Amino acid sequence: MLCHLIRILPLSYRSVATCSFITIPKYEMHTDVTRHAVKKTTSAAGGVLGLGRGKKKVGKVSAMEKKQLPVESDPEKLVNYVCGSNIYLTGEDVKIKEDREYPDWLWTLNRGAAPRIEELDPNTKEYWKRVRAAGMRRNNKLRSMRKF
Repeated sequence: MLCHLIRILPLSYRSVATCSFITIPKYEMHTDVTRHAVKKTTSAAGGVLGLGRGKKKVGKVSAMEKKQLPVESDPEKLVNYVCGSNIYLTGEDVKIKEDREYPDWLWTLNRGAAPRIEELDPNTKEYWKRVRAAGMRRNNKLRSMRKF
């Protein structure tokens, strides 16, 4: 009986098996196995094995102050400059040019709602991007309605 049990034990447990007997009706078996597990830890900031499950640092949460951005109220500047276009501390905003100085395609850009999929040409990349996005939205909606 002992030979059968030792054959079915994994190799890692054969060397650590201890001798204790359990009596089961009709059988007396050599069964108790001491299992030694090694806890793998690291001193890295990520915690155990660097899985990102380390201790969370809890600190005081302070309310952020809202920044008040200056609003341009000078009508002359609002008409002649693109207010807020200068991101640097020095310099000035971009001056608005005459309409004829801008390229023609600028005036043909669609500023309203995007065209419907039915109105697009199936031979364009924009059409297939929209079809793919619609399919992903449909799949996500169906997946969210599953019961489990």
